[in-house]
Amino acid sequence: MARQGTARRHAALLRRSALAGVALVVATLGWSAAPAFAHNYVVSTTPAAGSVVTEQPGTVVVTTNDNLLDLSGEGAGSAMQVSGPTEAPRYYGDGCATVSGPNLQADVQLGQPGQYTVVWQTVSTDGHSISDTFTFTWQPDANQVLADGSATAPTCATTGAGTAAADTDAATDAADSGDTAVGGTDLLWIGGALVAILAAIGLTLLVLRKRPTN
Repeated sequence: MARQGTARRHAALLRRSALAGVALVVATLGWSAAPAFAHNYVVSTTPAAGSVVTEQPGTVVVTTNDNLLDLSGEGAGSAMQVSGPTEAPRYYGDGCATVSGPNLQADVQLGQPGQYTVVWQTVSTDGHSISDTFTFTWQPDANQVLADGSATAPTCATTGAGTAAADTDAATDAADSGDTAVGGTDLLWIGGALVAILAAIGLTLLVLRKRPTN
């Protein structure tokens, strides 16, 4: 009777160990796969959204929480449009934007005083297209040189980047593939974690089976 009771306790312990191992595998896979599907989000902008600017910014920057995806190495999939003032808007810059780590940026010289709007688009680290807009107020001091701007929205057409429309298509394609794909690095990480966890579970079960039953 004592031997049967001990065997039942060992069997129950084996079942609990196996269930704990499965739970650990599921939790680990969920944790490791999560970053692969996370969208970038904006940390800050330059000029700051809602701020008053008195000197030519030179460069408009959108900073996100993680490195952005540069599809071609030349900013494909990214664009930035700066227009203002609100009362009689003109467009400034060439509409192109470059990616540098977590930053999306464009060289811009502003024109007449007033409220300016920045519309931007880029590709998140997970392959999805992301975009947003923000505004700031331009109140140049007397020493600032004002740009003329353009009456029509610019079309980015730098070598290797294609037109703004092509960039948008590329970003959309990347977003579509990002819905179901996990990067190769993520697969290797997940596979390695799974093998290590299963090996630990197997070792635990082997040790428990070898314990004496009386």
